Amino acid sequence: MDEHANTPPFHVKQPAASTVSEVEEGRSAASAPAPAPPAEHPADDSPSQGQSSGEAAPAATDPFDFDTPLARELADLTARRRALEGVDVTLSGRTRVMTVSNQKGGVGKTTTTVNTAAALASVGARVLVIDLDPQGNASTALGVPHTADTPSVYDVLIDDFPISDIIQVSPESPNLLCAPSTIHLAGAEIELVSQVAREHRLRTALEEYLAAHGDQLDFVLIDCPPSLGLLTINAFVAAHEVFIPIQCEYYALEGLSQLLGTVRMIQKHLNPGLCVSTILLTMYDGRTNLAQQVAQEVREHFPHEVMRTVIPRSVRVSEAPSFGQTVIAYDGNSAGGIAYREAAVEIIQRGERAAIDEEGAR
Repeated sequence: MDEHANTPPFHVKQPAASTVSEVEEGRSAASAPAPAPPAEHPADDSPSQGQSSGEAAPAATDPFDFDTPLARELADLTARRRALEGVDVTLSGRTRVMTVSNQKGGVGKTTTTVNTAAALASVGARVLVIDLDPQGNASTALGVPHTADTPSVYDVLIDDFPISDIIQVSPESPNLLCAPSTIHLAGAEIELVSQVAREHRLRTALEEYLAAHGDQLDFVLIDCPPSLGLLTINAFVAAHEVFIPIQCEYYALEGLSQLLGTVRMIQKHLNPGLCVSTILLTMYDGRTNLAQQVAQEVREHFPHEVMRTVIPRSVRVSEAPSFGQTVIAYDGNSAGGIAYREAAVEIIQRGERAAIDEEGAR
């Protein structure tokens, strides 16, 4: 069992922003004239008004006392950021194809795909994101055009386009590539029904691309739609690993059991080499008992697959897509940005250990 499997997750809260009224009050206090000094009175040893003779005077608050929960959390965030700046990762040299999937919607599949990809690219990995969701949100987050007339994954699946003809480079990093989705992909489910080898079409195209460019890629991340259809099945057949993001709520556990049943079906009939390698806890709020209980239950059932890193609820992660960016480009030093960078490092390190174990087994 992984010695880090049961390491309790942590959450860094963001400092609360000052309200407008608080700011205005502060400005008013700063601009108001200083009060006149009090009139001098003769010395009086008697207790001040409102304080009994037996009452001790209240202790003064030390303005330089930084030992508070918020200060400790900010110090922890700073330490994690410095640790990431000094991290040294070694890429295995093989291309890992991971499908990011969960049949339940709203668990952060696309958010996890693009932010993990950007975090991997930030440490030197060359990453290809295949946007297999007709909504095209991954393409939007990576800043690549995906209008109706843009060559896309639809053309690869239906018209046998080579993947190299549709790939675009994200403006965030030259190491970050994207095979975009367009609205045409919404009709691909129906059109694939009549296609030959309909479950293997993405795998065939990807194998051809990797045969020519595999030495240039370290990761391929496939973003799936929140359903079990031919698009998701194509992703499972094309991948080596399943990467499952799980929201820390009980409905997510039901979706996980359904997804594992689907993976077993794919392993049995279409892709025996597929395995669930990575489970990432997302939208974690350590202030709630529910999130802690869900995290504990998932770790108990999947001690080797669940990552030590957890992704907290973060305003910056939610804001980034509105600017057409990942959180790594938008604010990589925020709590969410640091968490995804830590997740990327952990994914690489897990791959290194798996490669060493594989070599040892041989």
